[in-house]
Formats: sequence, C-alpha cells, structure tokens
Amino acid sequence: MDIAGDYVFDAPQQLVWDALQDPNVLGSIMPGGKEFLRTGDNQFAGTLEVKVGPVQGLFQGQIQLADVAPPESYKIVVDGKGAPGFVKATGNMHLEARDTQTFMAYSGDAQVGGRIASVGNRLIESAARSIIRQSLDALNEYLKVEAANQPPPMPAASAPTVSQTAAASQTTTTGQYKAPSQTGLTVNIMRDVLNDIVPPKYQLWLLGAIIAVIVLLIWLAAR
Repeated sequence: MDIAGDYVFDAPQQLVWDALQDPNVLGSIMPGGKEFLRTGDNQFAGTLEVKVGPVQGLFQGQIQLADVAPPESYKIVVDGKGAPGFVKATGNMHLEARDTQTFMAYSGDAQVGGRIASVGNRLIESAARSIIRQSLDALNEYLKVEAANQPPPMPAASAPTVSQTAAASQTTTTGQYKAPSQTGLTVNIMRDVLNDIVPPKYQLWLLGAIIAVIVLLIWLAAR
C-alpha cells in the first residue's frame, strides 16, 4: 500500500518541526491514539486503537526516525503489531517554509497482515488516508493556537528596554488547543470510507439501513 500527499500548516517551520518531535502532541492528534512515548534518540513507542470495518483492536508500535535533518526532513520506520494483525511501514517527510506557513510533503509504503488484511486493500487505504488527513488537520489546529500564543519578536534596531524584555518573556494566551474527540474521529473515518467506497447514489440507502439496524438492536435490547 502506497500513501503520498502534502499539507500546508498555518505556522512557521520550526514550530511544525518541534510539534512533530513532541510525543504528547502526536498522541493527542492521532485518531485512536492511546499512548505515545519517547524511548530514545529519535525513537518512539505508541499504542493505537484501530477500527477498520469489522476489525478492531490495539496496535503496539515502535517508531524509528532516521536521516534526521532538522528542521526539514526525516525518514520514518514503523513496526506495529497487535490482535488485529501487524503493520510494517517506511516513509519520508519533508518540510519547507513558505512565508508564515509551512509546506509538508510525505510519502510511504506499508504492508499489513493478519485479521486487518481481511477487510481488503481498498478499505485499508481509505481508512489510512482518513487517519492521516484528520491527524494533520488536528496538528494544524494545535499549531495555530501555539503560533498565536508566541511572544512578539523583539525589535532589532535598538537594545530592548526592561519593559520590553518583561513583555517578551510573558506569553499572551489567546486560545487553548482542544484535542478532537476519539468518537468524532472514528465517525469521520467511517464517513470518509463510505464516500470512497460506496457510490453516492447508494449512500443514502446504506445509511438508512444502518440506522434501521441500530434502531432494531435498541428495540430488542429494551424488550
């Protein structure tokens, strides 16, 4: 399975790079993210709850960064396994400053096996694209708040006064990042998969059938 794409963040390059190295940030923006820890230099470990079609469960993953060139690029190697199966992936990420924004280009290749492979490549690819898109959207929301909370730059023409130094040392909080709910992220994955796989003319019928089944299950449970 090959995945490639790009994204534009509304934040400067260094801020984007720092966020990509922060396990707390990464754990909060990933759909299904349960835990994300730094285990060594350019090494991370994480737990991800995966729900793809009828297959769901926890993946324990090891992540290794290589060829790291701050704040521009790195290669990533992922090795994950759990009850749903296994995933092995490699990828490349590159950042480029564009005025006050940052352009990201990414590409990768992944192999999956076990129960999760039984749902089919098309469903897996659709879910993977949705997870990446939502993760990057969530990261951008975090970065916009962080960028707004950065202290203003000091004037370079003259030495700073005491009052200017004090003002620059205090970050004026204009907002606080709120991580997306895992329920909302799961619903968005289901919606994206539906849009990718089911023709538009059949989506309403399928949605109606799903609602009917849910209502029937609730009715049976209440009897």
